[in-house]
Amino acid sequence: MDAASDEPFLASAAAKIPPVLGRDHFALLTSGSTGEPKLVVGCRRRAEALARTLHDVQRSEPVEEAVVALPLSYSYAFVNQWLWARVHGRRLVETRGLADPSQLARALGGSRAAMLCLVGAQVPMLLAHVPGPHPGVIRLHFAGGRFPQESLPRLREAFPNAAVFNNYGCAEAMPRLTLRRAEEADLAADVGTPIPGVELRTGSGGALEFRSSYGAIGYVDPAGFHDIAPGAWLVTGDLGERQEHGRWVLQGRASEVFKRYGEKVALPQLLATVSAAWSGQAAFYRERDRSGEDGHVLVLAPAPGPEELRLVLRVLRARHARAQWPLRIEALGTLPLLANGKVDVGGLVAARARPPLWDQRL
Repeated sequence: MDAASDEPFLASAAAKIPPVLGRDHFALLTSGSTGEPKLVVGCRRRAEALARTLHDVQRSEPVEEAVVALPLSYSYAFVNQWLWARVHGRRLVETRGLADPSQLARALGGSRAAMLCLVGAQVPMLLAHVPGPHPGVIRLHFAGGRFPQESLPRLREAFPNAAVFNNYGCAEAMPRLTLRRAEEADLAADVGTPIPGVELRTGSGGALEFRSSYGAIGYVDPAGFHDIAPGAWLVTGDLGERQEHGRWVLQGRASEVFKRYGEKVALPQLLATVSAAWSGQAAFYRERDRSGEDGHVLVLAPAPGPEELRLVLRVLRARHARAQWPLRIEALGTLPLLANGKVDVGGLVAARARPPLWDQRL
């Protein structure tokens, strides 16, 4: 989210937090699954318990330092790195991340038994500007978006000594729900099993819900402060399905799964197809077609060459029905990212006047 535009909301939201929560509590700003600002309130005791649980399930005892490449205002970096380092007495190395690749490269080059936390959308830029190898990193974590499964061979070259983990959660979970080691599944959407203290279930329409002993105690939105009752089931904003052995596979966020001419369109599945044929960045934004039917636009970065574009089209046509194809394919020099490393979909929409590389012309 844009910090400047959030200042009026933050001032108003902070005033709505009950005074009793002024000690041993904290608040994190998120846009949640709705895109609307929300201040999520956490409890220090619960968060420290989560940091201890993560230390065990992520096998972090050998880790001596955390190299920070994401803003600490992001719940994933705050708990997995800042709070973890504080609870376990480890060194914290702060950087500006990919906003300053040379600084990040120096920090990784000098790292020893380090943990690095990233978002999958950062991988193409990381491999292009900070390629490594970085033997000092022994734990590599991803969260906050699609896991970069197809990039694992290149990531293992860049981080030859790192165990790689797929972490899943949401801000209301503060923020962790599940974990899996990269080699335990071949599907990016497989988020593994719940960590101790977390339960998952599916509700109406396949909506994924959770109950957590570490979760937020309340939140502030434009309507005011809302308590979260102990033991309450909360929605994650994602659709999910339980697999054998208690594993969970995400079907996508509710806004990323829709019907087009009667065909189910799941943008995460389409992104997996594109990523298998394209080594750069890729993202979608939603748009209606000329007849008012729901659709989507694919944006690639940097601009692909003619043969690269043909390959992307070839795999889309081979694996998906026509109704699931993008309305257009567009290109940017690089995808706009939010401060937390996720793709800025609003930025994609704002740039949609650019000439398309390909148009379905329905």
